[in-house]
Amino acid sequence: MTTKRLEGRIALVTGASRGIGRAVALRYAAEGAQVVAFARTQGGLEELDDEIRAISGQPAILIAENLTNFEKVDQTGAALFQRFGKLDILVGNAAILGQLSPMGHYKPKMWEDVFKLNVHAQWRMIRAFDPLLRASDAGRAMFVTSSVARNPRMYWGPYAASKAALENMVQTYADEMNHTNVRANIIDPGGVRTNMRAQAFPGEDPMSLPAPEALTETFVELAEATCTRNGEIVRAKVEGVARA
Repeated sequence: MTTKRLEGRIALVTGASRGIGRAVALRYAAEGAQVVAFARTQGGLEELDDEIRAISGQPAILIAENLTNFEKVDQTGAALFQRFGKLDILVGNAAILGQLSPMGHYKPKMWEDVFKLNVHAQWRMIRAFDPLLRASDAGRAMFVTSSVARNPRMYWGPYAASKAALENMVQTYADEMNHTNVRANIIDPGGVRTNMRAQAFPGEDPMSLPAPEALTETFVELAEATCTRNGEIVRAKVEGVARA
C-alpha cells in the first residue's frame, strides 16, 4: 500500500467551500490529513464534508464563519490547541477581488474590506496559529498570492496592493521562522477556473484554464514534513508539471 503523504497531519484550509480551497481540502483528505475547513458558506462546507467522508472515512472539522471575524480566528486557535495541541498545516487561501476601476474611484470601505480579508485576516491567522505551528514537529504555512502583486496592472489597485503586502508579510514571517521547525511559503496559482477569475475576466472561456484540482500537488509538496523551502514564492504546478 502507498503511504499517504500527510497521514495524521492536522491541516486548516480557508476558503474551503469552493475553488482552490475546496480542491486542496479534498486532496489533503486523500493524503491522510485531518482537515479543518474554514469558509463562510455552511452548505458548501457540508457538501465538502460529505466528499471528505467518502474519501477518507472520517469527517472534516467545519468552521462556517467569515475570516474577518477575528475573534472567531482566535477562538479557533484555542479550540485546536485544546483538541490537538498543535497545527501542522495552515493554508491561507480565502481572498476577495474587490472592484476593478481607476485608483481614484474606489470607495474607502471597499478598499478597506479588501485589505481586511487579504492582509489583516492573514496576519490574524499567523498571530493565532503561530504557537500551534511551532508545536508541530514540522509546521507548514502557505498563502495564496497573485502575479499582480509583483506586476501591477491598471484597475487592479486594492487587490494588487493587498497581495503585495501579503507577500512581504509572509516572507517576513518566514525569515523569523528560519531557526524553528516552521516553514512558510507563498503560492502563485496563475490563471485558474474559479469564480474570482470569472469576475475579473468575464469574457474569458473558463475551459481554457486548469481546474483547481489540477494545482493541488504544490500544496501537498509544501505541506510535507520533508519540505525545506521557506519564504519562497512558488509557481503552482499543473498536474505535476511546472508552468513557465
